[in-house]
Amino acid sequence: MELSPKQIVSELDKYIIGQDKAKRAVAIALRNRYRRSKLPKELREEITPKNIIMRGPTGVGKTEIARRLAKLVKAPFIKIEATKYTEVGYVGRDVESMVRDLVEVSVRMVKDEKQHEVENKVMPIVTSLLVDAIASSRKDTTLSVDKAEIKAELLDGKLEDEIVEVCVNDMPKPSLSLGGPEISLGSVFDVIMPQRKKNKRMPVRNAREILLSEESEKLIDLDNVNTEAIRRAEEEGIIFIDEIDKIIGVANNNSQDVSREGVQRDILPIVEGCTVATKYGNVKTDFILFIASGAFHVSKIEDMIPELQGRFPIRVELDSLTQEDFKKILSQPKNAITVQYASLLKVDNINLHFTDDALDEIALMAATENESSENIGARRLHTIMELLLEDISFNANGEHPMLDVTVDKKYVQNAFKETKKKFDLKKYVL
Repeated sequence: MELSPKQIVSELDKYIIGQDKAKRAVAIALRNRYRRSKLPKELREEITPKNIIMRGPTGVGKTEIARRLAKLVKAPFIKIEATKYTEVGYVGRDVESMVRDLVEVSVRMVKDEKQHEVENKVMPIVTSLLVDAIASSRKDTTLSVDKAEIKAELLDGKLEDEIVEVCVNDMPKPSLSLGGPEISLGSVFDVIMPQRKKNKRMPVRNAREILLSEESEKLIDLDNVNTEAIRRAEEEGIIFIDEIDKIIGVANNNSQDVSREGVQRDILPIVEGCTVATKYGNVKTDFILFIASGAFHVSKIEDMIPELQGRFPIRVELDSLTQEDFKKILSQPKNAITVQYASLLKVDNINLHFTDDALDEIALMAATENESSENIGARRLHTIMELLLEDISFNANGEHPMLDVTVDKKYVQNAFKETKKKFDLKKYVL
């Protein structure tokens, strides 16, 4: 990862409007990881990440900043809700499960990369297996069983939906978690029994994916995969702890606040740095980057236990979204909501356009509604857009030729006029 902090912020700007302070903070934290990786081992061991805590209302981009950051550098990333650890008995899981989940993500990433590397070697084998499966499935039909002909059609993509029967590995049973490393029933039996096979019927497109995965694994050294996955989780992993304010009690000494403080103390050693046992090996959490976030409406960051506060030295305040921000969100990001709806409706032959004054009106409605009721940030735009385009989405069926539909200010006002929908959107809030 050789992106400079300015380049990182520039990439984040493509998807997230505003919140420059938060972007700068995460960009510096990410660049410091790269700088640390270039230092001598003795000095590298002494430098730990500077964890970040974000404070701001819901829907202003806290989670999206962390998620886009991880995608940008292809780092293992998980998002966890701090509130789940306040449930009675932790529902059979403890706080160390966040690290195990991170390792699972890392293993999947490395395995996918290794499979991609050997894909060219494996694809001829998979094609041969599919040809045999298609020929076998056609024996009792009037369709051709000429393998050369089948192979040509297969390579042309003409048989993707044909149903075939293939012999694949039987998937292991789900993992059990008993407060330690997950125990897979399948893995226990694999020690004393060979991998079981099972015949399954499925479309060619699905069979190709499964066969490609199974044949690739034969060429991949899983021990190397696990070693590399643990290294990435330790050195590059990012854990995003959302709703951390919900485990912070106000000082009134009730039992619930005591429970919340207990969760903070459970999370503390993970953030401080400890070793967690996983089924892939031991993982040190010393160099994992932790990003926490919360609205902090009732409590303050200063209400956290001092030890945990000290582990989040970088504090970032995120701003509430303004009308101008809403307009930019509607039009500027690569994944802008207007682009999403236009793409969806194009499938049904609707060519959707939004005028500039329509965007102004939608932005005004979102800002006004957030001020007059609960402030849910950019999520308000989803509420408004869904209702605004309800009639178009319902009536479009793709059976008509391509139609140009323009949404202007008058259209927006009419859509919310009849039943005072403009100021009564509560039932549409998810």
